[in-house]
Amino acid sequence: MANIKSAKKRALTAVKRHERNKMVKSSLRTAVRKFVEAGTEDAQTKLNAAFAALDKAASKGVIHKNTAARKKARLAKRLAGKVTA
Repeated sequence: MANIKSAKKRALTAVKRHERNKMVKSSLRTAVRKFVEAGTEDAQTKLNAAFAALDKAASKGVIHKNTAARKKARLAKRLAGKVTA
């Protein structure tokens, strides 16, 4: 454990940040999984929810903005495959 007061505070804030990031990532994965498992009729609404979760995670700094853009592109491509197939 840290001895210096500022180091103790940083350790506590790191734990809080870790918990928040874990929650955001979990909800992000859930939104993406729901889209992947969705049928063709409600895929668009699930895609919109996944996009919102990705954008929110990127804005909070949990994932990088380019990672969010890459995942959004792959999900959109997957939607195009669902619609035509």
